Amino acid sequence: MKILFVRSGNHGVDPISQNQGGSLLEKGHDVYFFDIIGRGFFGYLSNIKNLRKKIKYLQPEIIHAHYSLSGIVSALAFTNVPIVVSLMGSDVNSISVLQKLIIKLFIKFFWSEVIVKSREMKKNLGYNKAHIIPNGVDFSKYYPIDKKLALKKLGWDTSKKHILFSSNPERPEKNYKIAKIAVDLLKEYDLEVHFLVNLSQTEMPFYYNSADCLLLTSFYEGSPNVIKEAMACNCPIVSTDVGDVREIISNVKGCYLTTFEEKDVASKIIEAFNFNQRTMGFEAIKHLDSKIIADKLLNLYYVALNK
Repeated sequence: MKILFVRSGNHGVDPISQNQGGSLLEKGHDVYFFDIIGRGFFGYLSNIKNLRKKIKYLQPEIIHAHYSLSGIVSALAFTNVPIVVSLMGSDVNSISVLQKLIIKLFIKFFWSEVIVKSREMKKNLGYNKAHIIPNGVDFSKYYPIDKKLALKKLGWDTSKKHILFSSNPERPEKNYKIAKIAVDLLKEYDLEVHFLVNLSQTEMPFYYNSADCLLLTSFYEGSPNVIKEAMACNCPIVSTDVGDVREIISNVKGCYLTTFEEKDVASKIIEAFNFNQRTMGFEAIKHLDSKIIADKLLNLYYVALNK
């Protein structure tokens, strides 16, 4: 099958769609990428002409657009190629009534199938025919490594506790403010906070395997990849109850849900420190192997082609 991924290229190569495309390539399918360059609604629309040329040249059987704006641009290229759209979290959980109405219009008239990443997203979208397919994890890249070896690789101080914040602290939706206040309450610990910012996929597994706890305090998420990647590396987790986090970490010792109250966040970090060992996260998320997710995507593509 020939598949065209349409995605944003404003922040470089998107690792989520790149990994997803790689999984499909491994299964013998042809995957091509069209990276949208341009900010905001009109910046996206300026890509329609070039996208139409790309579609005409490649003649893909399926277009898989990542995020709603990419899906809108794909639809406005006005080709006869079925469009599957992945909504990723922010384009469902933090949008206005008007934006949600626009998405539903495109679902009804232009998009063949819609993917959401969690039950929460499906409920918020209010579209019962949406397919819940979370992003998978490439277990050839994310897996348990001996913590001492990982710490040595990064050069982190082995006498300190290490907290790994899940994202760029400058992104407001990631709610670093509450994380910082909580960490400041832990005065009895000699600790360092590290950030998952501008890291290669070669570096990231060492961060997860070195951390005493991954901390996620987001206001909202779809199906955060950092949680699944940390689970694959058996890293203890403290997270707010957003997206599908509760479902993913449920019944895994060393992983804790917190409220948005700073003292509760601090208390859960202490529990993670006191756990003082690696989790069984890798075993708990084997069903999220990127190869299994690729099969689910292919099944959905065939549904779209047969409509």
